[in-house]
Amino acid sequence: MQTTSLRLKSALLGLTLLLSGAAHADDTPHYLDDAKLHELQAIIAPPSVPGSPEDRADRAVTDRAYAAARGKDEATLAKKEEAFDVFAFSRVIGPNFDTSKLPHTATLFTEVQKETAAAVKEAKNHWQRARPCPLDACHKDPEGDEKNLKKKSYGYPSGHSTRATVFAVLLGKLMPQRTDDLAGYARDVGWRRVVRGAHTPQDIYAGRVFGQALAAAFLANPVLQKDMEEAEAELTAAGLTAPMSETKAAMVH
Repeated sequence: MQTTSLRLKSALLGLTLLLSGAAHADDTPHYLDDAKLHELQAIIAPPSVPGSPEDRADRAVTDRAYAAARGKDEATLAKKEEAFDVFAFSRVIGPNFDTSKLPHTATLFTEVQKETAAAVKEAKNHWQRARPCPLDACHKDPEGDEKNLKKKSYGYPSGHSTRATVFAVLLGKLMPQRTDDLAGYARDVGWRRVVRGAHTPQDIYAGRVFGQALAAAFLANPVLQKDMEEAEAELTAAGLTAPMSETKAAMVH
């Protein structure tokens, strides 16, 4: 009898967690369940028809941007941003925005990045838009580092652009005085994916739209709201943000 009771309690607990989407199997906070991530795919309009005049014009922008930036600082920075997480925003926040100093913030954004990546992967696999190949660079490998631009995944929407947008929106709720700088840096990250030859403008614009939708969904989640409060306290202690009380009302709308 006791065994049956324990099994029933276990089953009910499992059902509660499944319905709430509050945790992964590894007990890591889970902000968006699979159903919500799938629902958000509809926010992205279809890309250009392959080979259409619009598609060719879009890819021609990448050709020009890639050619114009080769060997310049913007191209160097674009290459460095291949590995990109929230702490890249230290470029506009300052050196104290560092993972080793902000463990709660790091944990929050690690989970946000993981769930954003899952959403982007699903969207890319749905649209299956081929990445650009600027001036045949990914075939000719002119600099010894471009061969991977023929890429391991599809191009639409841009993962970097989506992720940077999500990060900028969430950080903006924590640091309202830096909203413009954060949004500007996120846009620049996306554009540098065009400079890098990894995406077209359509790809990065879709990422911005998708990122805004994902950020709104994240901010509506009570578990994330609690984690944001912990991150806010940590950032405030580091002298990086205004009190959460000034933005908490906006976060839930």
